[in-house]
Amino acid sequence: MPVVVLDADDAHLPGIAAIYNHAVRETFSIWSEKETTVDLRRHWMDARRAAGFPVLVALDPAAPQDVMGYGSFGVFRDFPGYARTVEHSVYVATNAQRRGIGRTLLAELVARAKDKGMEAMVGGIDSSNSASIALHSQAGFEIQGALKGVGRKFGKRLDLVFMVKQL
Repeated sequence: MPVVVLDADDAHLPGIAAIYNHAVRETFSIWSEKETTVDLRRHWMDARRAAGFPVLVALDPAAPQDVMGYGSFGVFRDFPGYARTVEHSVYVATNAQRRGIGRTLLAELVARAKDKGMEAMVGGIDSSNSASIALHSQAGFEIQGALKGVGRKFGKRLDLVFMVKQL
């Protein structure tokens, strides 16, 4: 599927918020049960940009107003020893999944991280999210560990898998 990936702007915030909120309501991808607002996503995007980190959107060239997915990366841990490691997130709208959009966004995030001189990229993934684990494996990420029972959502204890790609 043809897709255009570009830097997000304010016009994309409703689509980003909608994808985020769906993940909050329906999945274990975001370990929160609190939905966001466009204004909160604006603050998040502004903070990422101010720190020099990208916020990307995937758009269908035939319907560029519709955000099919988004991704970003930021600080992994706020200590100097981690300055060349970033943690990323990629989310794809339900009606756009299994079309290569996540793969395209992830590849662009990896390229941008390399351009910034990063040495490693981390993804924290719910252990039950086999599609995301497969996507990351195909992109050269390796499982580096799992933290058992560290999260909770919908009354269920959750395990976190860390996948890492050396850049």
